[in-house]
Amino acid sequence: MTGDTKLQTGLEPYSLQECNAQGGTFSISATEGYERWAATYDSFPNPILAREERHLVPLLGDLRGKMILDLACGTGRWLEIILRRGAATGVGLDCSPAMLRTARQKHAIASQLAHASCEMLPFRAESFDLAVCSFAVGHIRELGNLVRELACVMKSGADVFITDLHPDAYAGGWRVGFRDRDVSFRIDTLPRTAEEIAAGFCAGGFVFVSYESLWLGDEEQPIFLRAGKSQEFAKACQLPAILACRFRRIAARSNFDNQVRR
Repeated sequence: MTGDTKLQTGLEPYSLQECNAQGGTFSISATEGYERWAATYDSFPNPILAREERHLVPLLGDLRGKMILDLACGTGRWLEIILRRGAATGVGLDCSPAMLRTARQKHAIASQLAHASCEMLPFRAESFDLAVCSFAVGHIRELGNLVRELACVMKSGADVFITDLHPDAYAGGWRVGFRDRDVSFRIDTLPRTAEEIAAGFCAGGFVFVSYESLWLGDEEQPIFLRAGKSQEFAKACQLPAILACRFRRIAARSNFDNQVRR
């Protein structure tokens, strides 16, 4: 499953040996990868993202009056969804200038984007009621830095939703990647289990609410059919594609820490 003919999953089910044998496949950093991918990221239907939305949207609940953070927002997909669902306001943050340039072409979110790292959030303490971090924790080397920053900017009782490439899919040869003309690019990713993610968040002031393995289903099959890749659907369903975790902030940080952030 590549993104070369009207189907873009961002996840390529090839083993490392197969990738090397094909030729024209390069491993690149997340920074370079998303700079290259940004121009076409929104151009093709994506069954992986469709499956993620199908799972997560019903869990968001009533967003009216809430302040939402779209962490590693990319082209602003979740920020758009959140605002359409009635959030009072939201902020999308990403460290890729190219992805943010694409996001700023969308009028509804153009003024609500910030260029910054997930490991150094430029917000006041206890600012947000809910956060979404979609397919990004695999690009963050020090998970503890992200957890520390989120613990500061999230309100007590706030939910944080984390999704990423499922470790079973990674073990089965799936990789985050895309095609640019005739060249395949595989973006460096650090796979983490649900247990590793939970340990990091629970050590930093969050409680583990839920974890689910998400498989592609019949709802995603039409995307393969429209792309002329129906033969790839059955194979894509053989492994869980997405790891989805939910955490809740259980206590405010110390007054000293909050005063520093304010």
